[in-house]
Amino acid sequence: MIGLEGNPTTLDPRVARDAYSTRILPLLFHSLVQVDANAEVIPDLAQSWEQPEPLTVIFHLRAGPRFSDGREVRARDVVYTLQSLADPELRSARQALAQRLQEVTALDPRTVRLQLREPYAPLFTELVFGIVPEADARRLGKEFGRRPIGSGPYRLRSWEQGGEIVLEPNPFCAGPAPKISRLVFRVLPDDVTRVMALERGEVQLLLNSVPPDDLPVLEQNPRLQIRSQPGTNYTYLGFNLEDPILKRREVREAIAHAIPRQELADCFFRGQAQLATGLLAPGHWAYEREAETYDYNPARAQELLDRAGFPRPAEGAPRFHLLYKTSQNKLRRRMVEAIAYALGEVGIEVAVRSLEWGTLFADIQAGNFQLYSLDWVGVTEPDIYYTAFHSKSIPPAGANRGRYRNPEVDRLTEAGRKTFDPAERRAIYGRVQKILALDLPYVSLFYSTDTVVSDRRLQGFQLFPEGDYRSLAQADWSSE
Repeated sequence: MIGLEGNPTTLDPRVARDAYSTRILPLLFHSLVQVDANAEVIPDLAQSWEQPEPLTVIFHLRAGPRFSDGREVRARDVVYTLQSLADPELRSARQALAQRLQEVTALDPRTVRLQLREPYAPLFTELVFGIVPEADARRLGKEFGRRPIGSGPYRLRSWEQGGEIVLEPNPFCAGPAPKISRLVFRVLPDDVTRVMALERGEVQLLLNSVPPDDLPVLEQNPRLQIRSQPGTNYTYLGFNLEDPILKRREVREAIAHAIPRQELADCFFRGQAQLATGLLAPGHWAYEREAETYDYNPARAQELLDRAGFPRPAEGAPRFHLLYKTSQNKLRRRMVEAIAYALGEVGIEVAVRSLEWGTLFADIQAGNFQLYSLDWVGVTEPDIYYTAFHSKSIPPAGANRGRYRNPEVDRLTEAGRKTFDPAERRAIYGRVQKILALDLPYVSLFYSTDTVVSDRRLQGFQLFPEGDYRSLAQADWSSE
């Protein structure tokens, strides 16, 4: 049994947005392509592909995969899946992908041609979502999300809303059959209840859902094992660059030097976080190691603030005041309060306002903030730099919430979208990372550490950067 923090909303891969749904979907569906542990695109349903010219990609499907009702996966299912993303009634989370496709054609039962409207290098990572069977998806309509039929290693047996999702092996799945005959996902939203269920043996697996403070206790339990690896979730402090104080780069650099990030990581995450240098984690193929970083140096912070024209008016008096908005998550609020205290030590008085998630996100989208903290989750595609920092990505068009503007970053992120050569893309995004590290639209705080706590009898469960459960299909349950 696997414990979940929240209830999945749908098991339709075209529609799913929440983490609880998307982490289960790889067990039920295959994608055209997949992303490996190094964020590299690898085959899945497509055994190979070719790109005769920048606007055309041809995928060749492998023989063998079948949906859980026994029907073979065919090119027409891929065509239907991609075309259906544009259906306004579906309300797909992937409508933007549909808008990039000029035409999707089945050339034969195992060959699909995608015709793009313009060159778009992130296409392959955006294709990492499940292919649905045309006939069943048409027949079930909106009910497909509750009664999914996929070609993955498992199929849905039952789903009690707000309670349990039960999966069993897909008897028609190509490749080795899963060794675990039944997977039960139980929704346990309360941290204490979830951890106690693990300790009592009622739950055998918790993935990224154990509070760091509970890990030392769980380490003492001989029945449990804890494994961790660097993750790709990225926590940052964001600035409103239209604010008269924060638009000064010296102020932003001073704030970066004033935050004792390693102390915060040790205190709040108990070793379950790494210091971040940018959106892409060090294991990513496009990570830039020579980008500027900012160590903890409060003396340097005070020097920069003086230079920026904000001297302390008197000993102990603040240089200026800022408002820092955050969520109502207890751990996040405690961390933000610690950052506020550290900024106070260099003369920046910070008030912390903890808001309900919907209100917080609305304020951030509207630019109604000075400082805020959020996470980017599962960062694998470097095109995220366009979404987060291009001047055309200011909300509601994208996620440039700080209203950052730099013509060179605009030019480079546009080029990165149109360049398919990996070496050229690596050079482009390396330059982007160096510019952003100097401009400081964000202060990079932490990369998550992915942590799984499980019963020792569970063998072969592998952590992936996306934090999903796909490797349960290869895992086994030992009798020892």
